[in-house]
Amino acid sequence: MEPAQQTHPTNFETYIVEALSSMTRRSSTIDQDALRQCLGLSSSYLVSDTTMNPTGGIISWSAGLNRLVDVLTALHSRGELELETVNAASKACSECWTVAGNWTGLGEGKESVKRVAVRLKELLDENGRTFGGERVYVP
Repeated sequence: MEPAQQTHPTNFETYIVEALSSMTRRSSTIDQDALRQCLGLSSSYLVSDTTMNPTGGIISWSAGLNRLVDVLTALHSRGELELETVNAASKACSECWTVAGNWTGLGEGKESVKRVAVRLKELLDENGRTFGGERVYVP
């Protein structure tokens, strides 16, 4: 019988920091396609971070998601944020909300999603339903 390999826990914050570092190393602009991919992975990382690291996983996951929203906020303030990226963030929140609601012990995940959703709503047009005059993804 082979000895069990030690598996290191996943860490969404580390993944996001490395992805952002890689983006900015290659170019002075942020690759919003890559941001959308990161957002699309957020619900998977919610499960893996909290499963593989029950004591600190929710913290690393929440920090990673908040770092992404920090970048979206900066892009918005520079007038560079794309509708497709806003839609990806909205979809990510919806998916994370669903995961947190259906996975035992992830009540804190729902609270993190609520806080992120409030921050994202601040990026929308005054009516709270559009971005740049275009409808935003709503589940």
